Amino acid sequence: MKKTILVTATTFPRSKEDAEGPFVLELSRCLAERGYRVLVLVPHAPGARRKERMGSLTVFRFPYFWPTRLQQLCYAGGIIPNMERSFLAKLQVPFLVLSEILAVRHHLRTQKIDVIHAHWIIPQGFVAALLKLFYHVPYVVTAHAGDIFPLHSGILKLFARFSIKHSDFCTVNSVATGKAVSAVEKHPHQEVIPMGIDPSVFCPGKADQTLKRRYGIRGPLLLNIGRLAEKKGLRYLLKAMPSVLRKHPSAKLMLVGGGPERKTLDDLAVSLDVKDAIIFVDKIPNKDLPRYYQTADLFILPSIITSQGDTEGLGVVLLESLACRCPVVASDVGGIGDIIKHAKTGLLFPQKDPVRIAETVNRMLADPVFRKQLADAGHHHVLKHFTWNIVADKFDRIFSCL
Repeated sequence: MKKTILVTATTFPRSKEDAEGPFVLELSRCLAERGYRVLVLVPHAPGARRKERMGSLTVFRFPYFWPTRLQQLCYAGGIIPNMERSFLAKLQVPFLVLSEILAVRHHLRTQKIDVIHAHWIIPQGFVAALLKLFYHVPYVVTAHAGDIFPLHSGILKLFARFSIKHSDFCTVNSVATGKAVSAVEKHPHQEVIPMGIDPSVFCPGKADQTLKRRYGIRGPLLLNIGRLAEKKGLRYLLKAMPSVLRKHPSAKLMLVGGGPERKTLDDLAVSLDVKDAIIFVDKIPNKDLPRYYQTADLFILPSIITSQGDTEGLGVVLLESLACRCPVVASDVGGIGDIIKHAKTGLLFPQKDPVRIAETVNRMLADPVFRKQLADAGHHHVLKHFTWNIVADKFDRIFSCL
């Protein structure tokens, strides 16, 4: 048995069937497969078990507000969006930090923890840094973009600097995230290690014609999968649809996932007179995602930089799409450029620009040979750089040195 790793995070599946935060789960599983004893410590959520086994992982969930049914800060989109929507969520921030400090401290005192893997600089990295002063347990902090791009408050930057500075190793999920981290605090041991995909799950396959029939799709299927939130830029995609439909009148845009922008997008589709071409689909189980990618003619990710500075850290949905050999187009923001090399593995367009979005989509739909070339090259790029085995090997190297 190798070292014992205590993994801390604020996003993690709340049950074995939950699709939220799968990347923390998958990376933890891969490390366990490499011989590490992995304990996962995450915030509790209403209805979730306080302790359970998920395969080779032991998962602990600590409550941070009482009664627990009122816990609103974590999950369902993330801490920052939840704080923007709810005063009660804002009120719970200090309770979350204090509860996590006590929960991590409990495990450090009762378990033989060799290293902490803190996902997100704040609050997990801050908690690990604080307790390192007393228990001297090394930690690796991993930045996922949402914990660094929106940082504006001076006090939060101080906490982030403290977290990064005292970490034994800092990993970032993209080059763009790395630049943002370095702007706060340069770390001598910083490395870009993206999150990954399982190529045995996300793989090429035949289009599912029953899926198209179910939704009444007779022409091109344009796909987006993800939370319906501001940073996904979906309102700009909807504004591009009239121009797309003029050239490809049978095209349908399918938006898979729930979120706070659902009503706004629905109303926008009506005002643009494209309602009949937009298909809203609620969250679907992860196991069903591959056939949606395999069936789509084009995946579109029009992410933006929000007014708070938040943006796409990497774009795992792009990895999943290309792994299934579905061609992609996306906006040129955040870490998307690590995946999409313009005119090589996909096409990029400027953010918040419906005209350019429409031109890019129309170009792809008009040239199936070019579309296939990009999809093939993108598929090869993902298998070479972004599988979980490659990602876990890099983390294994780090943990074995601590």
